[in-house]
Amino acid sequence: MKTGIFLSYKGLGANLLHLSYCHEIAKKFGPITLITLNSKLKEVLIDDPNFNEIIYLDDFHKKFFDIFKLSSFFRNLNLSNLFIFYPSLRFFLSAKIAGIKKIYKYPFFSKRNLHLVKTAKKFTEECLNMNDCPTETKIYINSKKINNFKKREKKIILGIGSSGPTTKWGYENYIKLIKRLNENNKYYFYLLCGPGENDDAEKIIKNLGEDCCESLSNKNISEVRDYIFFSDIYIGNDSFGHHISCQMGKPSFIILLDTPRAYSDYSINQHRILPPNVSIDEVTHDSKFDPSSITEEMIFEKVKKFI
Repeated sequence: MKTGIFLSYKGLGANLLHLSYCHEIAKKFGPITLITLNSKLKEVLIDDPNFNEIIYLDDFHKKFFDIFKLSSFFRNLNLSNLFIFYPSLRFFLSAKIAGIKKIYKYPFFSKRNLHLVKTAKKFTEECLNMNDCPTETKIYINSKKINNFKKREKKIILGIGSSGPTTKWGYENYIKLIKRLNENNKYYFYLLCGPGENDDAEKIIKNLGEDCCESLSNKNISEVRDYIFFSDIYIGNDSFGHHISCQMGKPSFIILLDTPRAYSDYSINQHRILPPNVSIDEVTHDSKFDPSSITEEMIFEKVKKFI
């Protein structure tokens, strides 16, 4: 009996915050087939024994008339069970036409105000007939594969990159933070950002020196995962890095300027840093708080007992 999970989310972070539910399903049904709309997820989960395959779906999921193409895709997977973590009538009909015997799905037409964590938790509990499904799990990594990793002083991942400009704290602020942290002790900083954001990383390195920090912009996702594994703490913007870090048991401090609470609502290792006098419920995709309202001293006070 082959079981599949369909995560209908493009963002790597949104996929990773569903990892606990995937693991709970795998506990009951054995290693599963994971279907995702994110091309990088496989790189993060490559060592995870709960998945027998991870498939990136790039087609057949955008238009209603793709139902028959999507059903053919499902049919070729020979699934007996399919868990759809999304309120999509199109996905359900495609799975039905494909002849999948047992289809678990979100209630239709419930996309508005969908809380990714609460909805997924409730859905998993109902499907598996379990109480209090955990919202966090662990990311597996085969440490034997990692050789010649630099032995340094305490290492800090700084998530300077992000999916959009309104979620970024700004490279100038990270320069101030590094200087403030190094007043307390000597640390080494990995600057986590995408290839298109390396200019910001280079500005930080130019200001502080290569003996203090380095850019991870040219690393692939699985390499970034390994750097996070060997680091002590994450500080930075809402990005895939903090989802990996917190599910590796690392203290993860997330600067929230316009990211809804669901993205930092599921792990005891997640610590939010908000603008002064702002509650987490005020932070949405449209809030766009001023990055300068969060100072390096505010962050230092939050993290100092962890470093």
